[in-house]
Amino acid sequence: MSNLPFQTIDWTSVPKTEHLGETGTSFWQTIQFTGLRLRIVEYSAGYLADHWCQKGHIVHCLEGEFISEMEDGNSFLLKKGMTYVVSDNLSSHRSVSENGVKLLIVDGDFLK
Repeated sequence: MSNLPFQTIDWTSVPKTEHLGETGTSFWQTIQFTGLRLRIVEYSAGYLADHWCQKGHIVHCLEGEFISEMEDGNSFLLKKGMTYVVSDNLSSHRSVSENGVKLLIVDGDFLK
């Protein structure tokens, strides 16, 4: 990861991209740096991810709530103000949102 100079991000000017889930839709606003990705991600009501993810993340719930399902059968409810962290290849997880949620997600090379 390279050094990042001080800067601000106006998320209202970052375009949203649509990503279909198995059910529902997610919308991503993404800022990409070398070795670091920042995203505001919104899941629609009824969202279920279309894959099991092995990537490491820092996920902070900004609004609403969602469930992070583990492929081993465990699940974790995250509500507004809660965060989870995991490194690459340490879990197989996917997100489920009954009523919709807004997240700040940070991932990058430092989670390997």
